[in-house]
Amino acid sequence: MSPILTPHTLDFISHSPAQTRRIAARLATLLRAGDVVCLEGELGTGKTCFVQGMGQGLGVKVPVKSPSFTLINEYPATPPFPPLYHIDLYRIKSVEAALAIGIEEYLYGEGICAIEWAERVQRIIPPACLWITLRHLNETKRNLVMQANGERYEILIQQFRELAFGHVSSQT
Repeated sequence: MSPILTPHTLDFISHSPAQTRRIAARLATLLRAGDVVCLEGELGTGKTCFVQGMGQGLGVKVPVKSPSFTLINEYPATPPFPPLYHIDLYRIKSVEAALAIGIEEYLYGEGICAIEWAERVQRIIPPACLWITLRHLNETKRNLVMQANGERYEILIQQFRELAFGHVSSQT
């Protein structure tokens, strides 16, 4: 079975939290300032684990922790990477509440935004973004579906596909 649904979508399985972090770390090396990565999935599907991997890939030197109570954590990355903005909207109940905490400054800032529970504010997410849906398969396995929205992210998916899986025809 191919990990490709369309040229702009990847669908694959992570077999452990460590593998989820490795996948995210590889993806992070391709990200740049202004990129928005939206994470959707039930509690315990690995959203924070994914952002931890992003932090590893960006060379963040401190532990990446869920900002469930602070809502937003900023992590300096190792140059040449921009900072990582980790946003957790689990406690946010409306778009207005997200705007009140200043989410737009991060969405259009100089860092890389990783947003957990992004579906709660989907109408204010930039149309161009990378949307990642995580689903439980069993105790340790997770299904990850990456959807590119916009030309920048279509290129990103292609680059990630080649980095993670080698050259794979998008027609399979």
